[in-house]
Amino acid sequence: MLESLFKLREHGTNARTEILAGLTTFLTMSYIIFVNPDILGTTGMDKGAVFVATCLAAALGCLIMAFLANWPIGMAPGMGLNAFFAFGVVGAMGYSWQQALGAVFVSGVIFLILSATGVRKWLIEGIPKSLRSAIVAGIGLFLALIALKSAGIVVGNQATLVAQGDLKSPTVLLAILGFFIIVCLDSLRVKGAILIGILAVTILSALLGYSAPITGIVSAPPSIAPTFMQLDIAGVLNEGFLHIILVFVLVEIFDATGTLIGVARRANLLPEDKPNRLGRALFADSTAILAGSALGTSSTTAFVESAAGVQAGGRTGMTALVVGVLFLLCLFFAPLASVVPSYATAPALLYVAGLMVRELVEVEWNDITNAIPAALTAIIMPFTYSIAEGIAFGFISYVVIKVFTGRFREIHIATFIIALLFVLRFALE
Repeated sequence: MLESLFKLREHGTNARTEILAGLTTFLTMSYIIFVNPDILGTTGMDKGAVFVATCLAAALGCLIMAFLANWPIGMAPGMGLNAFFAFGVVGAMGYSWQQALGAVFVSGVIFLILSATGVRKWLIEGIPKSLRSAIVAGIGLFLALIALKSAGIVVGNQATLVAQGDLKSPTVLLAILGFFIIVCLDSLRVKGAILIGILAVTILSALLGYSAPITGIVSAPPSIAPTFMQLDIAGVLNEGFLHIILVFVLVEIFDATGTLIGVARRANLLPEDKPNRLGRALFADSTAILAGSALGTSSTTAFVESAAGVQAGGRTGMTALVVGVLFLLCLFFAPLASVVPSYATAPALLYVAGLMVRELVEVEWNDITNAIPAALTAIIMPFTYSIAEGIAFGFISYVVIKVFTGRFREIHIATFIIALLFVLRFALE
């Protein structure tokens, strides 16, 4: 049955290898079941329901990827997009989380249409590589600021806007310890380093009395009712959500497409002389966004951590199937998730941020007309506490600088259209 479903022999693999690869991928990305409820919980969403929605959205996304595309790609609510959802759309802009879910759903519909019509590929090819890389790095800096604030390492200050927190605080020290655990274990190639770091800080914090005691580990899943089908689509259409949806779509395009292609190439799933299933994979991650918004979580996307499973030998959708099944089993670990403090998930955020900032090396620093818009994109995100503003400043400055230096022919029509949409957004505010 497995052979007929996933064509294991054709891909040079077997069931045992695929299971181990699935376990490897799961261990590297399972931290999301603790981090996502912690982030979305700041909006007023029920953390138990978000925990269930996260597990179900991840499982469903993995199953779609497994059976539709037969690719070894793990899916789950993405880092960066959940932060924009919670701290940007709801926190800074003041919209309700129901409207934010509606924006995720609408962006998913647009994303699906773009994938089905081939426009998604056109957008990827039309947007400068430097801007694409800067968006990823900027989101990393944004996540870093959130992580440092959650850990208590950075605090507000009337005179200087931000300042260093109390490094003698036990919870700050626990967060710092968690960060070093994650970095050191991951550098030693220990599978599940991020998960181990989160759990280590949680257990140590509970033992020392700084957080709620761990009274249970396994129980029946909490109710998903508080978030299930709570998306407010009408509110999105009436509240001028154009720029928010635009940001969701752009980040989903860059993040998911880049991850899918990168991991697929590593697994040799994109041969030039044979048909490939990239189209199906793109369709799979698009439909997962719609399902996630209905369940009650931010955009579901392909996880770059899937590369760990590919490195372990995963070559087919059976790897994704294993990841999906393991996420379903996580539903029964809600008591553990409910006692994870913010300073335990902060080290994971900070580490992921560090990995994302590495994208800055891809920027064409020797060309000022590319370097300055890229730098603005990355800098504006943390300083305005908004991914949307960073992307807007980046695209607009890119077009303006290219035009006034006589290099307007280098501007792809896709880049020009996106910049124009952001200008209209500023003009109509």
